[in-house]
Amino acid sequence: MSVASSVLVPYASYLRVYEPLAAFPEPERSNWARYARRVETPTAQDELRRSLADLAPTPPVPVPVHESRDAFVAYVDGVVVVCPWQTRLRGWLALQELARGPEVPGVVLDAMVPPVVRGQAAADHERWLERNPDARPWIRTAVWQVPVRWFTLFADEEREYVPGEPGPASGAAKPPVLRYRTPMVQARRRLARALRTLRESADEGPLTEGLVDVGRWLEEFHPRSLVELDYGGLVHLVPTERLADDRSAADVAEGIAALRDGDDEGVSGAYGRLAERWRVIRNLRFAN
Repeated sequence: MSVASSVLVPYASYLRVYEPLAAFPEPERSNWARYARRVETPTAQDELRRSLADLAPTPPVPVPVHESRDAFVAYVDGVVVVCPWQTRLRGWLALQELARGPEVPGVVLDAMVPPVVRGQAAADHERWLERNPDARPWIRTAVWQVPVRWFTLFADEEREYVPGEPGPASGAAKPPVLRYRTPMVQARRRLARALRTLRESADEGPLTEGLVDVGRWLEEFHPRSLVELDYGGLVHLVPTERLADDRSAADVAEGIAALRDGDDEGVSGAYGRLAERWRVIRNLRFAN
């Protein structure tokens, strides 16, 4: 994970894996089956609000005391698939990434999350890992961006865009939604194809390393899982018309195909469009 929304700001995107109930051992399987039968289940906005509420106390609570019992629920051909929130595990991972990353100076980090709080969280994480050595998150988070490597998993026709809606006089507006969903088998196939192209046509670099990392993560899940890329809070940063016209997955696919064909002009055009589209958000990130 880059930096989890449970620690920083709501301007984050998400890569999620939804697994079928058969992938879970008992009693988890039965618990999630009962959970999925609820009339309503929490949304991504609900998860975000709960995460941000934990930052209000002094000192802040960057990692929940108890693991979340909530999950995102979806259906694939009538089959229930679930994506556990794991806010506690993701909070620990986000703190580690935050401490390692260059974006937040040490003085600012100490003010946001005091060293004594981080030390206690690290100790709790170590004890938890002793009991759960094979744990892995179902959700990856990136702040102020959608990593290029994530787009390689999806095709343009899997893009789902829902415009926002104005809210009632006394309520908040409903934000737009931009996401991609694909079967795990397709995601793995596209990633492998992109990785092969990069290794045959370009030097090893951050994109290749990132694809290897995502590939290893995907291998941890059931082959009949659903993979989802959700723009999340980034929809609040992009003007409506730009969001509606965003075809980043198509640009990445076109760039990889051009690289495979030795079409330098095609590569330049595809990645030029991609870079220009995300430059606006990148500028906002550094302005903050």
